[in-house]
Amino acid sequence: MTFWGVPAHAVPLAVGRMGLDRVHLRRARAGGGLRFAKLLGTGDGRTFTMRDADPRHWGLLTVWDDDVAADRFESGPTHRRWDTLAGERLDVRLTPVSTRGRWSGAEPFGSPAPSPTPGPVASITRARIRPTRMRQFWRIVPPVSADLHAMAGMRLAVGIGEAPIGLQGTFTIWDGEQPLREFAHRRAAHVAAMRACGEGGWFAEELFARFRLDRLSGTFAGTDFGVYDRLAEVGAT
Repeated sequence: MTFWGVPAHAVPLAVGRMGLDRVHLRRARAGGGLRFAKLLGTGDGRTFTMRDADPRHWGLLTVWDDDVAADRFESGPTHRRWDTLAGERLDVRLTPVSTRGRWSGAEPFGSPAPSPTPGPVASITRARIRPTRMRQFWRIVPPVSADLHAMAGMRLAVGIGEAPIGLQGTFTIWDGEQPLREFAHRRAAHVAAMRACGEGGWFAEELFARFRLDRLSGTFAGTDFGVYDRLAEVGAT
């Protein structure tokens, strides 16, 4: 996952890049080791309506055959042109450790066997909301979002989506599994919301995935996350 932050004057160019980059992604799928990709708009995730949209931050999620393919793409024209526009960038390398559901009909993160994950973790939740259920969904989001942003152990939460309305998700980074599980399974607002969504059939498609955080570096929305390298940390211990 890569996020770029652009200055206000570069927003129109960033919107244009969202269209032009599809060409680069098609080429990478054709022979560059790319398995899955999504160009993403971002928001603060407070309501999952147009009010949340953040036109100054954009994201790219990619899934690769191996690190060599990922590194090759990262040094190519997509990242170079975004870097020319951007005033900040956050890079996150992840390994999936559990996943359920589908995204655009695919299982983008394979089918890993769930396993304990020491150290920092990340998660992606994503849903395609049925048009007839959007108002109900929007009503339950604010208390869940407020609780999420107040959670101890949550490092970053970004609303993500392929479209401003109806295709909503959240990308989060946590200090460890415990606070993530606490929020997902024990916090009253989130549990009630998930029960309502499930029993009401609000989603036409949904996905939840948990990841081991392998590398993190850069800045998002003015916050410098420094550099985290799991392999270096493991080697040091």
